Amino acid sequence: MKQTADAVIIGGGCMGCSVAWHLSQLGITNTLLIEREPQLAAGSTGKNAGGVRHQFSHAANIALSIESIAMIRNFEEVVGSPIDFHQDGYLFLLSKTADVAAFLVNVQLQKADGIDVRWLSAPEAAALAPGLDVTGVKGATYCPADGVADPNGVTMGFAHGAQAKGVEIVRDTEVTGIRLDGARVAEVRTSRGNVSTPLVVNAAGPWAKSIGRMIGVDVPVEPERRHIFIASPPKGGAWDDATHAGQVPTNKLLVIDFETGFYFHREGAGVLFGMGDPDERPGFDITVRWDFLPKVIEVAMRRLPVLADAAVSHAWAGLYEMTPDHNPIIGVSGDVDGFYTIAGFSGHGFQHAPAAGRILADVIAGRDPKFDLTPFALDRFEKRAPAGEGNVV
Repeated sequence: MKQTADAVIIGGGCMGCSVAWHLSQLGITNTLLIEREPQLAAGSTGKNAGGVRHQFSHAANIALSIESIAMIRNFEEVVGSPIDFHQDGYLFLLSKTADVAAFLVNVQLQKADGIDVRWLSAPEAAALAPGLDVTGVKGATYCPADGVADPNGVTMGFAHGAQAKGVEIVRDTEVTGIRLDGARVAEVRTSRGNVSTPLVVNAAGPWAKSIGRMIGVDVPVEPERRHIFIASPPKGGAWDDATHAGQVPTNKLLVIDFETGFYFHREGAGVLFGMGDPDERPGFDITVRWDFLPKVIEVAMRRLPVLADAAVSHAWAGLYEMTPDHNPIIGVSGDVDGFYTIAGFSGHGFQHAPAAGRILADVIAGRDPKFDLTPFALDRFEKRAPAGEGNVV
């Protein structure tokens, strides 16, 4: 591991690797990326459902989506690595009058940015997703340009591209401290030795607060557990078998019951589904709570009835990195020179990694990112009550 670097990135998920790649494209290659786990994308990146969408309520997040999804669509051409990407759309089901009103406003905001998002009746929504029960649904939104991508493929593509330019990536290495020279970053201390550097990028996801504490910077990011389950047909086989025709979608359309947070999409021969637990408290525990599954199934069988008798073949849990307003933190700390944060994406980090990494790389390089980072500033929580993101799944 090198002992001096122009920049040290802490965290080898999609965000850290995106920053590393974008910096390398700007000629900043004396960079060290440090990952605590033996593999990259082992944290939140590798445990998410892979969804990418334009359907956000905040203009800044919509802008991130437009840029990021365009890059994901052309990932092999731009980065040089093939990835799995399916643009079969997102379908939001709305059952509450207040949600209908909010989404009508969101649709106009999205359309103003040129996004093809459509307002659907309940029967029109049902027609898009075989097997879907739309009882109680008052309306729905659908964007055909939304979809599902491969988090690991995107992360490794960025990592390999950065390494090809000279960026060093070390795994199985823990950051134990950051030394300051006055109010400026001077050194990163790790389990493999120390690295002199004037610049640190905190891309530690759910652990971003811990990195900030090393130098007395408050990074208001809290970890929150989310579960994902994979369902197989009750008697084995695959959902594509003729015996299950019409029971589940045949493509990777991602369906969200917005009132409950339940969502599902096809994943190989199975159906991937999940739902947030309103009683979940912040913490780093990622063991699967099997006692939570019956609550999910209770909702799942109302929206996709075939799941009532399905077999859950496997499950896992990961961490959302939540901020108080559900918007990320991107940019420099005003208290410590050379300390940058890119974290707190509150469940939409993977899909925004391409644009967010580009923006932060531009800021670090002293270039105009052509993006107003005010909604994502670290100090926003001290200055005002921020208007955050409402479409959190």
